[in-house]
Amino acid sequence: MEETIQGLQIGIDNMWLLIAGFLVMFMQPGFALVEAGFTRSKNTANILMKNLMDFAVGSLLYWIIGFTLMYGDSIGGFVGMPDLFFMSDGFGDNYSDYADLFFQTVFAATAATIVSGAMAERTEFKAYLIFSIVITVLIYPVSGHWTWGGGWLSQLGFHDFAGSSIVHSVGAWVGLAGAAMIGPRLGKYKANGTPTAIPGHNLAYGALGVFILWFGWFGFNPGSQLAAAGTENAVAIGHIAVTTNLAAAAGAVTAMMVAWFRYKRPSLSISLNGALAGLVAITAGCDAVDPMGAVAIGIIAGFILPFAVEFIDKVLKVDDPVGAVSVHGVSGALGTLMVGIFSTSEGLLYGGGAKLLGIQAIGVLVFFAWAFGTGLILFFILKKANILRVSKRIEEEGLDVYEHGESAYN
Repeated sequence: MEETIQGLQIGIDNMWLLIAGFLVMFMQPGFALVEAGFTRSKNTANILMKNLMDFAVGSLLYWIIGFTLMYGDSIGGFVGMPDLFFMSDGFGDNYSDYADLFFQTVFAATAATIVSGAMAERTEFKAYLIFSIVITVLIYPVSGHWTWGGGWLSQLGFHDFAGSSIVHSVGAWVGLAGAAMIGPRLGKYKANGTPTAIPGHNLAYGALGVFILWFGWFGFNPGSQLAAAGTENAVAIGHIAVTTNLAAAAGAVTAMMVAWFRYKRPSLSISLNGALAGLVAITAGCDAVDPMGAVAIGIIAGFILPFAVEFIDKVLKVDDPVGAVSVHGVSGALGTLMVGIFSTSEGLLYGGGAKLLGIQAIGVLVFFAWAFGTGLILFFILKKANILRVSKRIEEEGLDVYEHGESAYN
């Protein structure tokens, strides 16, 4: 009887981890549609190709070395012991090692794909392949080991349940470094420095992409429980699903209201990004906050988002076509900090003091320094090698035909 119950538990946990991984993988077409819809039609095939290849290349390289760098035996709390071509038929905590590999692979691909949106419409395809490799092999696994791999940040008490900082901010800060290094798109800024709007070509794609991402997030966050068998896990998964959904809804509504008040119109694009901001922000503490805390986090993220977009666009003068840095970087950092305030066990508002908030702040700063710093080095090298940005003619006429020999719209 004990063997039967244990086998059933292993089967349930293993299947839940795989189903959640399938949902997270489905976020890839969500990202592809958002980025394609928020950019111009002449670059659609290029955007889709980049989203396809960062998942395909990332899957191979994360299996080859990235997974063990992240989850191998710790070397000084900084990085895992590398072991090429991960091969195992064993079981970890009630799920197979291969199920774990797959689940972690789709998370790594999410971090990589965020960069393509921030650098859209002017990046050479071969340069994109190179930095997708570097993110998957080095930048994401090393910082991921600090937390999920049992490294020094996790030992400090840092809490990022499903990756507000570990996944989303890391991808965004690399994207910020790349967008700053590559420079704005042609025509983005006037001679006096005033930004010019460059509308995307298909908001229907953008909206569909956001709904797909919202749906996939129910694998991203509840799946990070890593188990489904037993009362405790079942309750946790339901709790996480509710906090995730409420934060997304609050983010969308708040961003809409800010846009309506500030720009005199309830903007669809800002509302869509508001939903994503809420999703990114709740990802760190979805297990640790109650529904009221989740709504508060969503409201804060949705409120800050339009101002973050303006700040990056008008003050920093960094051209981010889809708002990836604001959505994933700023909201990810905010959400990570909010754990220290709204956590029902250790949060500032629940009598836990400021200790957790301080630890969360350390994590946010460290992730920014690591991802932005390594990103700057990477893109500086690519720029010096003259393979980072396409020529003026290619950018003007579109990357689709010149880079790939085909158009999304014939």
